[in-house]
Amino acid sequence: MSKRNSQASKTAAREKLRLERERQAKRDKVKRQAIVAGSLVAVLAIAGGIGYAVVQNNKPSQWEAVASDKVVAPANTTGKDGTTVVIGKDTAKKTLKLYEDPRCPICASFEQTVGPTVQKDLDAGKFKIQYIGGTFLDGDSDKSGKISIGSRGEGSKNAMSAMGAALNVSDQAFLDYKAALYSAKYHPEETTDKFKDDAYLIKVANTVPALKNNAKFQDAVKKGTYDAWALAMSETWNNNKDGVNGTPSLVMDGKKLTGSDGQNAPMTVADFTKAIDAALKA
Repeated sequence: MSKRNSQASKTAAREKLRLERERQAKRDKVKRQAIVAGSLVAVLAIAGGIGYAVVQNNKPSQWEAVASDKVVAPANTTGKDGTTVVIGKDTAKKTLKLYEDPRCPICASFEQTVGPTVQKDLDAGKFKIQYIGGTFLDGDSDKSGKISIGSRGEGSKNAMSAMGAALNVSDQAFLDYKAALYSAKYHPEETTDKFKDDAYLIKVANTVPALKNNAKFQDAVKKGTYDAWALAMSETWNNNKDGVNGTPSLVMDGKKLTGSDGQNAPMTVADFTKAIDAALKA
């Protein structure tokens, strides 16, 4: 081989090696760029995830959001935000205030035992009933009045809202639905928050003739039409001037009606009849 051919071969080899190095350098650059881009995407994804989590954690709960909504008052109510619920004959001279919480197990016992007698006396025109509903079993407030919505559940508020939908149908639908919710068959244990489930509330309502398959009632329950009203009613309970701090409580003419123990609400028909007769005569 001539020196010229040998030199040409070496030059070609060097050029080939140079081109290969350039191609490798480009591949390495692309790879580095891809790694950097991937890392950036990952960082942004993590940051976005953290940001989303922060937003979600700071987002008000459904009931906290409802607290600022305009109150829709059910029919058959009066007073501020429709929180005055008085049922009975116009000829009745006195009014029995009934303080209850939908999830209260003692209220359920009272309604199952004494409820029919209360209804009979109401129908007879002995008195009117003013219903004041609380939701403290959901953990909405403590003795200082500090609000902590939903800390122990939602069932009292949700049931109260459904009761508002029943009240919008009629006074009697409200009373019948309240009795059904407190019945031995449908009232849950205090630790079981079944009333937070709209489907369960509608199931119970279907045992009440005026509410059975009532599309307007069911729509109001599902949409939470009376959610804000339920919170307003609960505030009425919290701010009561009768010194009531537990349920059930019965008050007439500013005085609590008690059973044989002289402290708690009358939990038997005999005790209730004795207490109500004395209050009506006073």
